[in-house]
Amino acid sequence: MARRSSRNTAFRVLRGIIVATVALMLLPYVIAPLYRVVDPVSTLMLWRRATGARVERIWMPLSAITPALPRAVIAAEDGRFCVHRGIDFGELRAAIEDADELSEMRGGSTVAQQTAKNLFLWQGRSYLRKALEFPLALWLDLVLGKRRLMEVYLNIAEWGPDGEFGAEAAARSAYGKPARDLSSHEAALLAAILPNPRLRSAGRPGPGVRRLAGIYEARAGRLTSADCVKR
Repeated sequence: MARRSSRNTAFRVLRGIIVATVALMLLPYVIAPLYRVVDPVSTLMLWRRATGARVERIWMPLSAITPALPRAVIAAEDGRFCVHRGIDFGELRAAIEDADELSEMRGGSTVAQQTAKNLFLWQGRSYLRKALEFPLALWLDLVLGKRRLMEVYLNIAEWGPDGEFGAEAAARSAYGKPARDLSSHEAALLAAILPNPRLRSAGRPGPGVRRLAGIYEARAGRLTSADCVKR
């Protein structure tokens, strides 16, 4: 009888753990539609606030950000942003083929994937995070739409070494001006530091950042597929 009672207790604990895990995994799918009207924060911002670290973020609607910035971000991060459904499978396949392992993989991560990671997951590279990220990216693209998705991304992306998040804080920190007044070159410089804003600087760009910014500025000027983020 005691053995049966122990088994029942263990089963109930296991069942509770499974239910809690499933509920936790489903929570982002319930929350995401709310972000059509609620302005979210990222997991990194929450962590920094919880640990007392600096967080500088001023939410700006897409209409208050220069159109040059989303175009530069598309040119730098996700060239088919307006036409895929959250995951660019062609770019992803090419990135996988070019890498021997996940830790070496570069590119292939769309704005929707980066937004999913920033909103609901953790930093770093792992197969588990990628597995969770893919369906979330598809869901965000579906429920938010392209324009709102870009607006959220531009307002939660980490953009500086000292807790600067979002385009407005980035523009003020790097250039002392609001995001609506950025030039196309300044926007391209901000796009160029996105992969590593703690080591790269838009205000004091090194040769590599300047070279990338030139490429992104030229590419953004030729973009014909950015209508989904036009004002």
